Amino acid sequence: MVVVAMKIRIEGDIDIAKLVMKLSPISFCSSAADRPLITFSAGFKLNQLKRERRSGNFVCRAASSVAIRDLDADDIRHPLDRQNTLILKAIPGLNEIGKALLGSVTEQVMLLENIGTSVLVSKNQLPELHELMIEAASMLNLEAPDLYLRQSPVPNAYTLAISGKKPFVVVHTSLVELLSRKELQAVLAHELGHLKCDHGVWLTFANILTVGAYSVPGIGGFIAQQLEEQLFRWLRAAELTCDRAALLVARDPKVVISVLMKLAGGCPSMADQLNVDAFLEQARSYEKASSSAVGWYIRNAQTKQLSHPLPVLRAREIDEWSRSQEYQSLVKRVQAQAQAQIRMIEGLNQGSISMELYCKLLKCHRGLPHSTDLG
Repeated sequence: MVVVAMKIRIEGDIDIAKLVMKLSPISFCSSAADRPLITFSAGFKLNQLKRERRSGNFVCRAASSVAIRDLDADDIRHPLDRQNTLILKAIPGLNEIGKALLGSVTEQVMLLENIGTSVLVSKNQLPELHELMIEAASMLNLEAPDLYLRQSPVPNAYTLAISGKKPFVVVHTSLVELLSRKELQAVLAHELGHLKCDHGVWLTFANILTVGAYSVPGIGGFIAQQLEEQLFRWLRAAELTCDRAALLVARDPKVVISVLMKLAGGCPSMADQLNVDAFLEQARSYEKASSSAVGWYIRNAQTKQLSHPLPVLRAREIDEWSRSQEYQSLVKRVQAQAQAQIRMIEGLNQGSISMELYCKLLKCHRGLPHSTDLG
């Protein structure tokens, strides 16, 4: 989910005091056996490593935080997302104009709102949740944004990034209660996917174009309606892209699908009775039922104004992508980088490389942001 808030004037006549799009819940980890990685998590400090070496208790910790080096947003973009993003990028100066219009005021307003009403997650505040975010961001080659936990009975999570200077993610407490830790990290990865692909920026531009069309006399309403339909198609495609980001971090499609299933109809007290395979079969049933001419019409009418694809369709999409050559090639890249890290760790154990050199190589192989704390 992306939240966009803005205050602008178009043509001097239309005042959009608060155009705030709060889209419906995004929805989403992985068994360790499916993640063939051995490395140190981003928070494993060099001083701690030295202490363990001196005490003779040096242990190579299994973790899931190997990044895909040089991961580009287009590596995970859904085709429809890519197509619509190219259309927006083709408009000369749109990027610069949009950021100039919005500036940093909206982000500042939302920042103060979060600080005043939510809990800022850090290594000293909800450290387990903090570590989930740090790992997920590292794996996607992103610097971790601020993470806030907000009290709410509605399971939800959302991201804001307009000027790109101070992005943040908000997670509701009820979502934390509903999901396992692995599933929760997949949700965080989904939100990070929006940042990876600059969805907040492009969503803002799309809204500007739509509202501007309404100001055109005569055919403005018709143009705006067409733009809105195109916008919703892109929004749904953007969510499919971010489900892929969730899978890259989870490395297990069943974890991502489990989140979708729980958001569709899960409750903490009966979570152990939910069946991912049955939910996938339900998705196939939906495809079959909507394959006729009448079924297609009904399905189109149901989804036309939705910002998110139906949960069953998202489940089917992520299941299919997990079997694709595109996804498998990304996994192989991670495996190759993991093996390189294992060789570095072995060299460290044998004394053939220094700890300082190891940490420099680790940062290089994982593609970590330079601000990541390695000691």
